Amino acid sequence: MLSEPSRKYRAFPKIDLPDRQWPNKTIERAPTWVSVDLRDGNQALVEPMNVAEKLELFELLVRIGIKEIEVGFPSAAQVEFDFVRTLIDNNLIPDDVWIQFLTQARPHLIERTFEAVKGAKNVILHLYNSTSTVQRRVVFRMDQEGVLGLAVEGTKLVKDYVEKMPETNFRYEYSPESFTGTELDFAVRVCDAVMDVWQPTPEKKIILNLPSTVELATPNIYADQIEWVCRNLKRRDLAEISLHTHNDRGTAVAAAELGQMAGADRVEGTLFGYGERTGNVDLVTLALNLYSQGVSPRLDLSHLDEVSALVTKCTDNPIHIRHPYSGELVFTAFSGSHQDAISKGMKEWSDDPTKIWDVPYIPIDPKDIGRDYTTIIRVNSQSGKGGVAYVLKEEAGFDLPRAMQPEFSQVIQSLAERTGKEIGGEEIVVAFMNEYLERKSPLDLVHDEGEQHSNEYVCTAVLLQEGRERPFDGSGNGPIAAFVNALSSIAKFEILDYSEHSLSFGASAKAAAYVKLQLGTKVLWGVGTDENATRASYRAVLSAANRLLS
Repeated sequence: MLSEPSRKYRAFPKIDLPDRQWPNKTIERAPTWVSVDLRDGNQALVEPMNVAEKLELFELLVRIGIKEIEVGFPSAAQVEFDFVRTLIDNNLIPDDVWIQFLTQARPHLIERTFEAVKGAKNVILHLYNSTSTVQRRVVFRMDQEGVLGLAVEGTKLVKDYVEKMPETNFRYEYSPESFTGTELDFAVRVCDAVMDVWQPTPEKKIILNLPSTVELATPNIYADQIEWVCRNLKRRDLAEISLHTHNDRGTAVAAAELGQMAGADRVEGTLFGYGERTGNVDLVTLALNLYSQGVSPRLDLSHLDEVSALVTKCTDNPIHIRHPYSGELVFTAFSGSHQDAISKGMKEWSDDPTKIWDVPYIPIDPKDIGRDYTTIIRVNSQSGKGGVAYVLKEEAGFDLPRAMQPEFSQVIQSLAERTGKEIGGEEIVVAFMNEYLERKSPLDLVHDEGEQHSNEYVCTAVLLQEGRERPFDGSGNGPIAAFVNALSSIAKFEILDYSEHSLSFGASAKAAAYVKLQLGTKVLWGVGTDENATRASYRAVLSAANRLLS
C-alpha cells in the first residue's frame, strides 16, 4: 500500500446542498421492492443458473411477495431468452407481478428484447446507458451530447415498439448507469430529456433508476445526490425514483436507507446481496431492518431458513454464518457477558410476551423469521454461567438457582477447555446428569417415611451404603433438616440453600430440588428429581453429600 494514497486517489467531492432535508427524515413505509436476482445476481455467478434453477428462484420471489422482478437480459444470451419465453408461454407469471427486462440503448438489443416479451401481461422495459465522466471518456469516447443522444434515441425506439404491442401493459424505466460518477446537472438533464420523449402521466409514471453502479463515496453523499436530483427534475411528480446500490464500500444497505430518506420510492437488489463484484444491496436485510423498527416490509420472510437454503441451492452462493438476520449464528452468543444479558432478557420477555421486544443483543424475535430459541446461546470455552444455565433450561427444563450456576458452569468450561470444541445442548445435559443426578455412591435412597409432629418433623430412611441397606432416623424443623440430621452419623452436613420447581421431564411431571450443603470448608450443590417433592429434596441432599464425600 502507498504511504501517501492521496498521490493516487482523490476524495469524492461533497455535494453543495447546505439545506439538505434527508437527515431529519425517517423511513415510515416500505419501498417498492424489485428483485434483480435473476439478472444482476445471475451475472455474478461463476456458473449462471439454468432455466430450471431460475424457475425455482422466480417462484420463491413470488411467494415472498415481490411484485416487480427483473427476470433477465434476454438479448444477452439464449438461456436468458429461453427462460423469459418459458415464463410467458407457460403462463407462470401471476397477474399482479410485473416482469422487468434490461437492455442497453442499442437498436438490435432493444428489438431482441421486445421479441422476448411478446405475450406478457405486465412488463417494465428497463433501458440504460452509462453517463459517468470516466465512462464517457474511456469507454464511449463521447461528449455529453453524444451520451444524451443515446438515451433519447433509445427511448424513442422503445416507445415505438410499445405502441405496436397494445396487448401488453408497459411501464418504462430509465437508468443513467454509473449515476454516482455523473455530474448531477447532467444526470438531471438526461432524465428530463428522456421524460420529454416518454411523456409520463400521473397514472403511469416513469421509473428513473439512479444506481450507485460503483459505490464511490460514503452513504450520505449518495443521499445528497438523490435529494439533489429529486429537487431539480422538471417533473418530479411524474417520476418514481428508484435506487440500485452496489456494495463496493460495504455500505449498500446504508446507502439504500439514506436514499429512501432522501426521496426514493423504490429499491432494486437481491436476496442476501449477491451480485457482481462486491454485490448488490441485500433486500432481506433492508426489509428486516424496517421490521425491527415496527414498519411492515410487506414481504413474507417468516421462514427465512428455507429462503436462504433455496437461494444457496440455486446460486451455489453460501451465506455467511454472521450475515445479518439470515446467518446461522446471527442470533447466537458464545460470550459469557452477552449470554448473561440475553438470558435475563429472555426471562423478562417470557414473563410478559405482550411487551415491546427489548432483549439485549437480539434486535428481533427469532421466532418471527422461523427460528427457535435453542440456538440463541451456545456454549464453548468463552461462555459463562448464564449461557450454560440457559441452554440447560431450554434442553431439559432445569432452572438452576443463580447461586448454583457458577459451579455447574465450571464443569462445562473444563469440558470445553479439554476438548477445545463447542459443547452442544445434549452434551450439557449429559454432563449435568452425570455430575448431579447419577451421583449414587456412597449413598443411595432406598426408602423413606416421615411424619409431622407438633413442632418437628421425624424422618426415617433406608439408604444403600457400600452395598448394604442401613436405616437412618432424624428429626428437625422440616423434612430436609430432619433428613440431614439423620445423616449425622456419617458426616456433619450443614444446609446453606434450597430451592425447587416443577419439572416436565420425560413421561411424567416431576419436582426438581436443589440443595447447597457444607462439609467443613467444602461447599457443593446437589440436585434431585422425583414425582414426590419431599423425596426429590432428599435425593438432592444425597447428591450434594455424595459429591462432598467423594
